[in-house]
Amino acid sequence: MQKVICIHPDDSMLVALTDLNPGEVVTWNDENILVATPIKTKHKLARHAFAVGDLLTMYGVTVGKATQPIRKGEAVTTENLAHHAAEVEIGESKPYTWTPPDVADLAGATFDGVVRADGRVGTANYWLIFPLVFCENRNVEHLRNALERPLGYAQDDLASLTFQLLGEDMEAQNVATKPVIRPFPNLDGVRVITHNGGCGGTRADARSLCRVLSAYADHPNVAGITVFSLGCQNAQIAMFKEALAKQNPNFDKPVLIYEQQQWDSEEKMMKAVLQDTLSHLKEANKVTRRPVPLSHLKIGVKCGGSDGFSGISANPAMGYVSDMVVAVGGSSILAEFPELCGVEANLIERCVEDEDKRRFLGMMRDFEQRALAVGTHFADNPSPGNIRDGLITDAMKSAGAAKKGGTSPIVSVLDYAEQTDKPGLSLLCTPGGDVESVTGIVASGANVVLFSTGLGTPTGNPIVPVLKISSNTRVANKLSDMIDYDCGPVIEGKPLPDVARGLFDMVVATAGGKYTCKADRLQQYDFIFWKRDISL
Repeated sequence: MQKVICIHPDDSMLVALTDLNPGEVVTWNDENILVATPIKTKHKLARHAFAVGDLLTMYGVTVGKATQPIRKGEAVTTENLAHHAAEVEIGESKPYTWTPPDVADLAGATFDGVVRADGRVGTANYWLIFPLVFCENRNVEHLRNALERPLGYAQDDLASLTFQLLGEDMEAQNVATKPVIRPFPNLDGVRVITHNGGCGGTRADARSLCRVLSAYADHPNVAGITVFSLGCQNAQIAMFKEALAKQNPNFDKPVLIYEQQQWDSEEKMMKAVLQDTLSHLKEANKVTRRPVPLSHLKIGVKCGGSDGFSGISANPAMGYVSDMVVAVGGSSILAEFPELCGVEANLIERCVEDEDKRRFLGMMRDFEQRALAVGTHFADNPSPGNIRDGLITDAMKSAGAAKKGGTSPIVSVLDYAEQTDKPGLSLLCTPGGDVESVTGIVASGANVVLFSTGLGTPTGNPIVPVLKISSNTRVANKLSDMIDYDCGPVIEGKPLPDVARGLFDMVVATAGGKYTCKADRLQQYDFIFWKRDISL
């Protein structure tokens, strides 16, 4: 069994594929190294001796600076290595050459998409309900409860268990959990968003919320919207309508808005909301899926709960899928700017337009300066779980995280919730936080999200399927109710393109409604918009 792996020939470290003990000799190609200290699986051992101040590399880029002398064969840890990323400047522009993966066998391939009146394609058909202010979250939940069970969208496994635990007879249990025939079979569900915004905070926060909500309303996965307003909040109805008009001047979906302070009874308002929404669901049900080219795929790539294998297996596999999507004419979105620290030079080289190079570097520097202003830094990005599983500096984490973006040219650089309107790979400014980032990726137009994890997470989204990709087989087996696809075989030696092709096929099946992602089965419909405060 291979005990270590080297990611890039110039790397200063090897990655342990199993626990290593002092006195063992590990071999990589013709290189033999005596293990000097205990080294856990996924952690790193030094290929050479390093003095204080020496720079160490992984993935071929600088990921840290030695803070203590490091012996050859010693574990590289937070005790002897600190975050360090090379300074980046925009130099002379050079053409970027890209060799796309061979997708000749996909010529003419399709998925069953949801085609809107303007020609845009979704991967689902949902009616969306949300509030403009947190005060209305309760009414949003009431409307969901009123609709989900009668329309056949509720999943009540726990309700059945409750009856069993209470000792109720099977007849009562069956009444509570009896499947309902869905009256709107072409409507994939009624989805809701609740949030803690819309009032308090700043007017900028309210505008940001309205911008994100308008992007969700305009998303091709959404057939129409029901919106609750209190009336006195910062996020006024007029502010939302203005954001919606800016998002899409030709917006033509049904918009049902109810302001509670204009009603003399909540009961009257909720009855009207229910009647109006049901009448529009009949129209939403008239949309049916039909075959569309793969060029309509718009994927987003994200990682969370990462481990020392994420940058070796799951992220590169997702990057290969990203390249395949671009090669067939689709779009891909790489987010999480705090997790691109240290790989800026490579990403700048891949930008097609000089303006995007300047915008990307400017956004990265602005993000970092705002972090410094409140006493933090990109170096604080790795979580305790990341560090425990081998990602000990932000630059190390970033170098592996960037692999999700594959190798294709970068056609645009976007701010949070800004729309992707070009085929190809885009960079999107989001924080690294799982839900804030996925929320932004979907707002920018992704219709399938790929999410890699080494430790496990149930993260999902209200309107777009989120496929969970594991970096190792152990977590795929342990958390099988959360994980959709296992990239662990890459660690065991299976060729990356073979693993990636299986993942690509799952993406197509998900986009066509033939596979339901685990997050949706768990009803994990997360939404947190980025208020532009510091969130790494």
